[in-house]
Amino acid sequence: MIGSALVLGGGRSGKSTFAESLFDGASRVTYVATSEVRPEDPEWVERLALHRARRPDHWVTVETIELASELLKNDDSPMLVDCLGVWLTRLLDEGCWDRAPDALVRLEERIEEFLDAVRATRREVVFVSNEVGMALVPTTSSGRLFSDRLGRLNMQVAALVDRVWLCVAGIPMAIKGS
Repeated sequence: MIGSALVLGGGRSGKSTFAESLFDGASRVTYVATSEVRPEDPEWVERLALHRARRPDHWVTVETIELASELLKNDDSPMLVDCLGVWLTRLLDEGCWDRAPDALVRLEERIEEFLDAVRATRREVVFVSNEVGMALVPTTSSGRLFSDRLGRLNMQVAALVDRVWLCVAGIPMAIKGS
């Protein structure tokens, strides 16, 4: 049993592959994909296709940014959420990049709703997210907004889950729990 976990890593660090391996042998997994298909971006479409092809056929895929409602569903199947960084980007796309105060308030409300659901869920769940704490401070306001808010979100989720791993060069290292 995994319990609840967070798998962190940089881009192409192996974090998604490792998170998926935590469910090897599971008869059913709900895979929550937070991305959206963008036909105008062929590289992104290809990346999503590779993720889909890697998942077992018996996994159920849900493509949504409504993470709180998914976590609170009356469903006992384990859940994999990939990824919190993409989820946050989609929330930031809802008017936050120019730092509109009302949009930022809505952002924080959505994040708090998600964190409440993480606290309340009885599902076995693994979250995947990008580690932003080892990079340079972004030079743009939007870059700093993303980095600062994702770093805080990662810390908030890490405090709530049982285990945390950091993936570097395809190697997962336990940094919380065993």
